[in-house]
Amino acid sequence: MKNFKYLQIRELFLKHLEKNGHTIIPSASLVPENNPSVLFVNCGMFPLIPYLLGEPHPGGVRLANSQRSLRTIDIDEVGDATHLTTFEMLGNWSINDYFKEEALRITLTFFIDELGFDINKISSSVFAGNEDAPKDEESIEIWKKLFKERGIEAKVGEKIRELGKEDNWWEPDGGGPCGPDSETFYEVDGKLVEIGNDVFMQYLKKDGQYLPLGKHNVDFGGGLDRLAMVCQGVSSVYETDIYLPILTKVREMSKSENIQSQRIIVDHIKAATWVIADGVVPGRSQREYILRRLIRRAIRHARKLGIEGLFTRIIGEIAIEQFKAVHEELEPKKNDILNILEEEEKKFNQTLEKGIREVEKLASELKAALKPGEEFTNENQETFKLYETYGFPLEMTLEELGSHNIPYSYETTAVRHEKAYEDHQEKSRTASKGLFKGGMADTSEMSTKYHTATHLLLSALHKVLGDHIYQKGSNITTERLRLDFPNETKLTDEELKQVENLVNEQIEKGLEVTFTEMPKEQALELVKYAAFGEKYGDIVKVYTIGTPDNPFSQEICGGPHVENTKVLGKFKIVKQENVSAGVKRIKAILE
Repeated sequence: MKNFKYLQIRELFLKHLEKNGHTIIPSASLVPENNPSVLFVNCGMFPLIPYLLGEPHPGGVRLANSQRSLRTIDIDEVGDATHLTTFEMLGNWSINDYFKEEALRITLTFFIDELGFDINKISSSVFAGNEDAPKDEESIEIWKKLFKERGIEAKVGEKIRELGKEDNWWEPDGGGPCGPDSETFYEVDGKLVEIGNDVFMQYLKKDGQYLPLGKHNVDFGGGLDRLAMVCQGVSSVYETDIYLPILTKVREMSKSENIQSQRIIVDHIKAATWVIADGVVPGRSQREYILRRLIRRAIRHARKLGIEGLFTRIIGEIAIEQFKAVHEELEPKKNDILNILEEEEKKFNQTLEKGIREVEKLASELKAALKPGEEFTNENQETFKLYETYGFPLEMTLEELGSHNIPYSYETTAVRHEKAYEDHQEKSRTASKGLFKGGMADTSEMSTKYHTATHLLLSALHKVLGDHIYQKGSNITTERLRLDFPNETKLTDEELKQVENLVNEQIEKGLEVTFTEMPKEQALELVKYAAFGEKYGDIVKVYTIGTPDNPFSQEICGGPHVENTKVLGKFKIVKQENVSAGVKRIKAILE
């Protein structure tokens, strides 16, 4: 096995897929465009859902990329050897083109012929079958054939393991295209590390039943960070050339050797730079709060490490340097990213001081209330209140109480703290029902209407305010649209009315909505306010609202659209906000 750097692994993968007839497409933004079903893109497949469901892709039926992804479901595991909140997923897709044999062959030849992995250390798993779908005998026979071609007699139960639905089946919440998957593993120091997964979509789950899909798709995903760990022979992803320069700086600034806290800072600050680059700022809404939580967790762990002074700008700058060559949106936004990190750090430092004063107040009350020999047990869940209000982790609160000579029962306190936390999480899940599905995109009627209305709004702003207007960010739910755009001042009441009237005029006209596929360079000359050319593939869709010779709006886009503006109803601007210096936000509804 060769000791490839992570940039080499990415390049080898994309070239390997190109040789196998795939179009290389760019990584989508971490912020899903026009899809309220998840807060962030959590896998390489997610941006391609419309095409897996049948919409034609400009790049054809064979696609590949390296997709930036964010998952916080395992945030408590970050700091071990392999868990991250943001990572890159190498992916390739067949949209009703090749199926199991070619997919598994492409996967195996990449690992062996391109990365130099030892076939003797490679194994696989397949779906064992259940009452809903039969065993994936086809994949078993394909694996046997592929191993035999390499001189290996692969036996079921050894090289090929049959596993149940929880391990080798993929389906979206709520139903849709689904099917068995086949994972590929590599033996490292006696342990099996998953290095790739081929999902075979051949069924449709509808009303609790699994029916033939009528076509077949393939979705391969392989974590670039984990592959780098295997290729470079290191014990954690943080020791790879992806993260080591960031980790080295954190270690240099630390007064403690708590490796878990050091890794959390590396992951969370790097993740924050990616999220901010895609237009999110710390705040109270769900997506904004996740960013705030990442930054504040990093700050809390810096405190544990004894890091003095403001540090997020220093670590953020190294993180940007590490990834700017591939993720081109980072360098142009560098100053904004670093300023936002530092501003949030200053705010939280102030909150920390307030929180410490609250702990001191609690300590004073406990000294008066506790009887000799009695311990603090968190009966009134004070530790969770401090966590929720000031971001204090349990350990920080107890350390502060200990410094005031307050005896406590860690076990009882921790149990009650965890119970309060679980109750809070349950309330959050109920409030957020319908999010984080990680499955099929929300292409509901209202989301589609709001997506088209966003095009109308952007064009109207461009006509009323001038050529400096473009989309810096957007968010669409089934209840409203939100658009961020550059402008030094808020719109006056008169300007807001002009924009609103202009949009409603186009709705009343009943303009047709059509699209044309064309080369990216041609599209960028045609479209007046395309924000970032690097995010588009070589062939793009240009959506026109109105007639081609006299359009009201023309934009590069891949999202769902209505066919005619007359179905949109009445457009109404309900709020205007400042996002940051020079960036404004409009929220609007359709009535």
